[in-house]
Amino acid sequence: MFGYDTKSFGDELIAVAGLSDEQVEHAREVWRETGGEFGWVIASLGYVSRPQLYAALAEASGLPLAGDPERLRQHMDPRLVVKMTYEQVIEHQFMPFQLQEGVLVILTAHPGRAETYELCQERFGTSEIAELLVTDLDLTMIAARTFRDDMVDMAVLSNHRRNPEQSASRVFTNEQIVFVAGIILAFLVWLYLDVRWSLTFVIAVLQVFFLTSVVFKTVLMLAGARHEIEPPVDAHDVAALHDTELPIYSVLVPVYREPEVVGNLIAGLKKIDYPQHKLDIMLLLEEDDVVTLEAAKAARPSANWRFIIVPNAQPRTKPKACNYGLFFARGEYLTIYDAEDIPDPTQLKSAVVAFRRAGPGFVCFQAALNYFNAAENLLTRLFTLEYSYWFDYILPGLDRLHLPIPLGGTSNHFDVSKLRSLGGWDPFNTTEDADLGIRASAEGYRVGILNSTTFEEANADFGNWIRQRSRWIKGYMQTWLVYTRHPISLIRTIGLRKYLAFNFFVGGTALTALAAPPLWGIFLLWLCTRTRLVEPLFPDVVLYVAIVNLLVGNFLGVYLSMIAVFRRGTFPLLPYALLNPVYWLMQSIAAYKALGQLFTKPFFWEKTQHGISRLAPFRRKSEAVRAA
Repeated sequence: MFGYDTKSFGDELIAVAGLSDEQVEHAREVWRETGGEFGWVIASLGYVSRPQLYAALAEASGLPLAGDPERLRQHMDPRLVVKMTYEQVIEHQFMPFQLQEGVLVILTAHPGRAETYELCQERFGTSEIAELLVTDLDLTMIAARTFRDDMVDMAVLSNHRRNPEQSASRVFTNEQIVFVAGIILAFLVWLYLDVRWSLTFVIAVLQVFFLTSVVFKTVLMLAGARHEIEPPVDAHDVAALHDTELPIYSVLVPVYREPEVVGNLIAGLKKIDYPQHKLDIMLLLEEDDVVTLEAAKAARPSANWRFIIVPNAQPRTKPKACNYGLFFARGEYLTIYDAEDIPDPTQLKSAVVAFRRAGPGFVCFQAALNYFNAAENLLTRLFTLEYSYWFDYILPGLDRLHLPIPLGGTSNHFDVSKLRSLGGWDPFNTTEDADLGIRASAEGYRVGILNSTTFEEANADFGNWIRQRSRWIKGYMQTWLVYTRHPISLIRTIGLRKYLAFNFFVGGTALTALAAPPLWGIFLLWLCTRTRLVEPLFPDVVLYVAIVNLLVGNFLGVYLSMIAVFRRGTFPLLPYALLNPVYWLMQSIAAYKALGQLFTKPFFWEKTQHGISRLAPFRRKSEAVRAA
């Protein structure tokens, strides 16, 4: 952390904090095993506070420690500030303050760095430098307020400016509007001229698409099953890592009005098997969320935690907050956890192994998600079945077949430099991670699957589930619209096979949910009334496809849910797979809500309420099986 001999700093810190012999010995043991700077090891273990850390640093370096960041900011020379960008301030951890008689006074959280002097000479034309020590949090606050407008602008528009055609800020292009309007007009003319065959054609297309989609997911599940036999990273790979060689790992934790989970969150992330002083954990808090900020302060996290206050600006979405946090990330790799997440303790190390094995074309590895409250009610059981086959079989199948992978909402592990080159997340897309996975593929990168699990809370309330699911489906609609703007160009980039897979997987998810009610409605109408009104719409070929779809398609849908229990051994969930058609109907309700919002509130972020489960989180696989 600090660019000079730090022996005296460690001694000062021990003296300032009054550490016991046991604490000192433990810190030395961790330091010998993991490397790094001794004083920062002590602070990350929670033995000293950040003020104590910097008070000791001030004594060891002989520099004055300045407080009151707002007063410092008011006295900064703006003519000096404009000669640096916020990226340089964050990277080099210093800011110019004043120029006094040819001596440049700088605010720094990392004194004694040679690269600081080199940059000052380059930017300000002076080698006479005086350092004024501030804490890293104070420097962050000063930089955030000084460059507020620029940083907010980039957090919102970085992806749009990199490539406007890959941004969901515009819902429909003119070409898409003309194309869809042309199809609708042509269909209405056909409907006027020939009602029977126009409706028959639509039903036939939907039936074929429905069955093809189910078969496609079956193929993916069979391909994904190979990951059970050939796990990409195993325990021996993780054990072979040396802690001294581990890189800094950034963790983004976006929260909003969730004070009740902050304490558990901080306690949970302390249990990750990764040197704490190499964890750069950022709690992303909205500017008006005072209650969560106060709860976070009361929890007194160790010095490797930072509270990043996200400015209040539209759109107020999780991806905008993550983009803002990305500015401050210090790590080589980065992941996102939600407030209620319980990741495998070795997950970060597994991701390091995966990145080091993979070629330079990999931008991200997605860990599996599952639920700790599967047994709470019927909804959580069905939700757990869906997540089990999605993350344990479908996404590994996409990985094995080298197809585009839409990321999940958390536990995706990024190469930070590549993530920044992609423009971060799209704040206008309500499934920003799914969009980022597709964008990575469109840019020639690959996303891999990590055989590690993060447990989180399944929605136990139907209304809450509908809000969450409608946001996800709306995001899939947005993503499909974005990447069908220039289909020929995309096919040339990723190939026809990947393009078709993207359409079936992303576009098909929304289309099948929308198509299910009318198709089932026609069947139920005939079943209940035996009316002959629908018979003209089902000539022999269409009827055979419909029957196969009814029998085979629904069977495969149930079968996929049944298989989902085997990898995790959650066999008590097996009977609930028979209710898969009911779960499809629930998704259809959410899909129609999503379609309406796509036209009326395309960027509206439906807030999902967390912390409503009656069941306490668990941390071991055996507990998960018993709970199910």
